[in-house]
Amino acid sequence: MNRKQKKELRERQSTRQLMGITQLTDHGVKTAKGELVFFMLRPDNLSVLSPEGVRGRVTALTNLLRATPAVRLLALDSRESFQANQDFYRRRLEEEQLPAIRELLRRDAAHLDDIQASTASAREFALVYPIEKESAADPRQAEKSLRDGGFHVRLANGQDIKRILAVYYQRDMATETFPDFDGEEAVRHG
Repeated sequence: MNRKQKKELRERQSTRQLMGITQLTDHGVKTAKGELVFFMLRPDNLSVLSPEGVRGRVTALTNLLRATPAVRLLALDSRESFQANQDFYRRRLEEEQLPAIRELLRRDAAHLDDIQASTASAREFALVYPIEKESAADPRQAEKSLRDGGFHVRLANGQDIKRILAVYYQRDMATETFPDFDGEEAVRHG
């Protein structure tokens, strides 16, 4: 197959095909290599733990990842980035001559800093467990095992999976819910 044919084939593929996903499941995705089950991991508030407590949590996570070599840890920044806006305000402040406008620009920049500081802990973590095609592994067993290990986890639901994929592939943090099909909202309300 030449380069032009490959490009045409790629252009006809669906988003799922391009990502290698054959199906969205209740708690993950199916690929040609098997199923990936996602667990949403709620991190501990490390700022209130003693140094020994922090070390204990890090050790527990390290042991978990070491014990299950196929597991993957996703750390997704699920908050909006204000860097472009902050850069804009900095440039405008350098250019602006009027004191009143400069003060407004300073206030707007400070407001963005406050928003960003208040959402600094909006990081999401997901543990991704592969399940081989032949395996009849129950994700609930893995969830119980994780909880027994002291982790705050839950099986991901359909909206979690879509949000993870949106953040991972598009950096889309603003959407609250994701339809199953493009244009679904327009058809439903149109």
